[in-house]
Amino acid sequence: MRRKQILVPAIVLLVFCLGVLVGRRLGRSPSTTSSFTLRSSSSGEMAGCVDFHDVAELAGKSGCVTGRVLKVFTSKGGSTFLDFCQDYHDCPFTSVIFSSDKNKFGDLQSLAGRQIEIRGSVTVYEGRPEIIIRDADQIREAP
Repeated sequence: MRRKQILVPAIVLLVFCLGVLVGRRLGRSPSTTSSFTLRSSSSGEMAGCVDFHDVAELAGKSGCVTGRVLKVFTSKGGSTFLDFCQDYHDCPFTSVIFSSDKNKFGDLQSLAGRQIEIRGSVTVYEGRPEIIIRDADQIREAP
């Protein structure tokens, strides 16, 4: 019995240490902050950004879209959507972070209410332009 009491915590500690080592090897470190840190955009980078209302002109191209995030919604499947309109059904633009990429971000809820820029390939999904956000560097705080 005593052996099990020592063995279980030792295994848990070993798994944790291996996870930290693998994470550091991949360039990730354990996060202790709960907020998502945005890089600031320089004024030179702002020149190429379009308001999310006018994003249709970027469909099929790489570009930059700017707007205020009104709501951050995570679906049952784990994908997170940054909503720029009160009703996403009527919004001319959408952005999504798939659950498989969420470990690259901090607390995405902290983006609500912030003016941001999103960079990436603008595709059309269900008749609406969208950017799939795969990396935190694609999101910046708008000046």
